[in-house]
This record gives sequence, structure tokens and C-alpha cells, in this order.
Amino acid sequence: MRFFTSLLTTAALAILGGSASRAQTWPTRPIHVVVPFAAGGGLDLTARVFADKLSQQLGQPVIVDNRAGAGGNVGVEFVARSAPDGYTLLINTNGQSISPAVYKKLNWDPKDFIPVTQIFQSSATVIANVKSPYKDLRDLIAAAKARPGALNYGASGVGNALHLNMAWLTQRAGVDMQMVPFRNDALIVNAVLANEVPVGVVPSSTANELVAAGTVRGLGISTLERVKQMPDVGTVAEQGIPGFFAPGYQAYFAPAGTPMEIVERLAREVKIALATPSVRDYADKSVVQAIGSTPQEFAAFYKSDVENFKRIVADAKIPLQE
Repeated sequence: MRFFTSLLTTAALAILGGSASRAQTWPTRPIHVVVPFAAGGGLDLTARVFADKLSQQLGQPVIVDNRAGAGGNVGVEFVARSAPDGYTLLINTNGQSISPAVYKKLNWDPKDFIPVTQIFQSSATVIANVKSPYKDLRDLIAAAKARPGALNYGASGVGNALHLNMAWLTQRAGVDMQMVPFRNDALIVNAVLANEVPVGVVPSSTANELVAAGTVRGLGISTLERVKQMPDVGTVAEQGIPGFFAPGYQAYFAPAGTPMEIVERLAREVKIALATPSVRDYADKSVVQAIGSTPQEFAAFYKSDVENFKRIVADAKIPLQE
């Protein structure tokens, strides 16, 4: 019995030692970062900025691999099924939190991933025509309460982050507004300018230059702090909906089972990259906030975000997608 126990102990130590050895020597070959969308979008640009930085810091090529399809789920599933060795990673938006809430069936589960680090936090902005009677979000909420179901808002598609965050805002405010879907942010802006919809919700990166130019009026920001590029636009939280916090994110994920030493190393390297002047300049131009969270911090946030979107979808009775 003692001999058998000794064998088990030796085997366990060998496994742990092998894992530690892999983590200490990582990386020894190129790292592939999967972007679950086509090249040229905001997430793809972020992936390439960090691929350059991490290649320099880690001493190995970091290759961006675009695998678009099924609302991002093709790329996500590919990484979920990849070897957990630190050489295939995922960079994604908060679609990673939304998909479990809006799809009837997924070929992956949040448990298939280790959240590594949140790179950036983004926000959404509710916008209105500059000739609109709505000077801020309080005015819009008051008008919606006075005319239940009569006001519409533009958002880019059913079940995406902007739609769900606006659905949550109207739930919290106790108002009934109808969503009008548009294919993209530019069409939402055009509809607001033409008074086809009284308000729209767009990324703050879209709203920023329009607000600065006086083309549209910013009514409210979805994060707890104001966006420094639009200091005069109040947050939703400070306009009568305390604690309202509906951020977007760009973040790294690793397949479940990836050694934590590798996960923690990658998180540290991302934080180093975030402190460089070129990345800080990129964040400012993109109207995002650098985060650089630890794996533990981001894991807690991700779990909460997944559950929050499930509640929003259920409460708003949004039909699930195939």
C-alpha cells in the first residue's frame, strides 16, 4: 500500500512539475490570437496593436487569426476546442458575455474559458438631434413616462450590447420605449439627424466627434464615470438611475485548463503594454479606458456580466436566436 501511494505521489509531482516547466518556458513558439470577426473592425485593430507589443515583450511572434462567422461564435468555439497550452488565445468583446443569453444553443460554454484580462472598457452614449427637446437623459425619461410606448430608439440589431443595455436602461427607468433596429451605427446617426427616431444609442467612440462638432447631442453615458472626451455629457447613473453600469469590453480569454502561470504572465504583459505611450494614445483615440485587470478580477466581472445579460434578456422578453 505504501509503495502504491508513493507511486501516485510521484506521478502527481511529475504532472505538476511538467505543467510548471511548460509555464516557465512559455512561449517557445508563435502564439495565435483568434479574433472572431473579420479584419478591419475595432477589435481586430486592438488585437494587432497588442500583437506587436506582445511580440516584442515575449520574444515570439503573436499572430492575429481572424475567424468570423455566426456572430463571433465560430472563432469562440475554435478556441474553446484548442489545446490549453497558451499558444491559442481568444480576444473578444462583451459578445462573449451576451451569446449565452441570446442564443438557444451554443457549441461552447463560459466554463470552456479562463478569463485572462480585460484590456479596455468602452461605453455607449444615448444621442439625440440637436434640435430635440431633450437636453439630457432626464428629459427623455420624463417624456417617455408621459407617453408610454410612444417613443422609439435606434440600435444596431436585436440582441447586441447596445440594444440590451438600452433595454436595461428603460427597465431601470420604468419606461416603455420601442427599439428600431438598424444595420450599423452610421444608419442610426442618420436616422437621428433626420428625426426618424427621437434618440439612438451608439458606441461613445462613434458619438465623440459628433458631439464635439455639435452634430448630435449626447444625453447619457453608460459607464459610472464620464468619458473624458465628452466631459459635459452626464452618466446614466448621475441622472436618476443610481449604480447603472453597462460597459463594453475588449479582453483576452484562454481555453480552460491553460496553466495559471501562463494566464497570469499574459495578464502582466498586457498591463505592461497598456502603460506604453503608443497604446495610451490608441486608447484615447478609440475613446476607451485602459483596464489591465488580473485574471481573478476579470473572472469575477465576466461571471457577473454573463448573469446580468441573462436577466436583461429574460426581463425584456427578447426572443432567443437560433
